[in-house]
Amino acid sequence: MTYEIVVSTFSWVRQDSGRNFTVMMSARPLLLAGFALLVFAFVYRGATPRPGELAADVREEPRQTATRVKPFPVHADGVDYRIDPVFDYDIAGLVVSRHDTQTWWDTIHADANDHLNVADLCLAWGANAADGAYEHMSFHNAQFTCYFSYPGGTPVTQAHVRAISNNHLLTGDAAVARTIRKLRVGDQVRLRGQLASYSHTAGFAFTRGTSTSRDDTDNGACETIFVDHVEVLRRRPAWPRALGWMGMLLLAAGLMVWYRAPNSERAW
Repeated sequence: MTYEIVVSTFSWVRQDSGRNFTVMMSARPLLLAGFALLVFAFVYRGATPRPGELAADVREEPRQTATRVKPFPVHADGVDYRIDPVFDYDIAGLVVSRHDTQTWWDTIHADANDHLNVADLCLAWGANAADGAYEHMSFHNAQFTCYFSYPGGTPVTQAHVRAISNNHLLTGDAAVARTIRKLRVGDQVRLRGQLASYSHTAGFAFTRGTSTSRDDTDNGACETIFVDHVEVLRRRPAWPRALGWMGMLLLAAGLMVWYRAPNSERAW
């Protein structure tokens, strides 16, 4: 009697172990594939469209014209600012890098009581967009600056370098601010407003100016734009996001299959 129970139990354990081994073998490729797709989507999250996919406006030069807008006040986050328009400004460009001033590591804007500069957008436009030179360049933003680089031997000329601008975007409109903060690398956008300097006296005197030339470089070369209107011309390529969602689905499926195995069988 005892012998029969032992044999029966051993047979059941072998069958159950075989089932769980099959479960684990089924879960492993799902988990690996899901993880690989998530990594791939993360690496290529900043993919930009090809030159032929750019809107016609992005290939144009920014338009800077005389303004009739007089200095005006704006209140944001408990601080009163004075806006001094210099020119009306209209720019369309491809977002190649960006900085959200609300990010946790941005201490400079917080220390300066600068709550009006909601984001910086580094844009490629004009000759850079028309020739596709941006595809040979790498970009990243710090708290106030857009940095770019490119290897020697690439078809990047001074005409392409001048067609990159870091834009400090100001707005007192909550809806415009939300739209700006949702912009991502690869989006094509058009901004209208005024090149302007702005200032406040909340605890100390603060003033920031603006560039009025597309040919200047280094400190002071950024355009400061009080944005009246923001238009998303075309969204960034969708395939990195699609891969990310597919990766998450595969991971979820793999985890469900893995969860079916008893605790003792979940080791790889």
